Amino acid sequence: MKIEDIKQVLSKFTLFRDLTDQELTEIANISISREWKKGNHIFLQDDPLENVYFIYDGKVKIYKSDVTGKEQIVNFLKSGDMFPHVGFFRKGGYPAFSEATEDSTLVVVPIAKFENLLVEQPELSIKVFKVLGEKIVDLQERLEAQVLNNTTEQIIKLLIRLGREHGQEMKDGKMKLKGEFTNKDLANMIGTTRETVSRTLTKMKKEHQIEVDPKGNMIFDPHELLDTLL
Repeated sequence: MKIEDIKQVLSKFTLFRDLTDQELTEIANISISREWKKGNHIFLQDDPLENVYFIYDGKVKIYKSDVTGKEQIVNFLKSGDMFPHVGFFRKGGYPAFSEATEDSTLVVVPIAKFENLLVEQPELSIKVFKVLGEKIVDLQERLEAQVLNNTTEQIIKLLIRLGREHGQEMKDGKMKLKGEFTNKDLANMIGTTRETVSRTLTKMKKEHQIEVDPKGNMIFDPHELLDTLL
């Protein structure tokens, strides 16, 4: 991928939405593009934190693993997402594993070089900090959902979020979430069991809160699901 192509890719990310053409060019000049095959890790948990990644094409799973090997899925990311959000302005290791769940092309921004740019250009720093602040608010809301909501409420909020990020809006206003997320995936995202997710989804289907088509796609009205939380 050429510099101009990298610049075009980065311009579509929220983090760089307010940058000038020259500022984008400088970031593109320190960046590279790389491809990962399905099943390959981009980085491992606790590896030295060196780069931040921007997904041009493909999908990536972010997950943690404890000493017993139990997997806790943090997120599924797609084209237009960046990771890890804690990458800039932090020392140490990567906080989780990242694995390409399909063939993926990513733009890689070296943290050290990017931070040097920010030191040299205070106006650029202000723009980046503003967007990172918005990301922190989103992460705080997700943490609050786990602390304050019961399992059913967490599953409902998870479905709404996945629908917004990965789903397809239908003409009647409902959301179609393709059957790429297993019950185990959903359980690992909120720290519960596959059986609990299965029981909850079965109950939701009986109460006509969600439906599943022959292809395994989940269909629901996000506004109606939100109303059940009130």
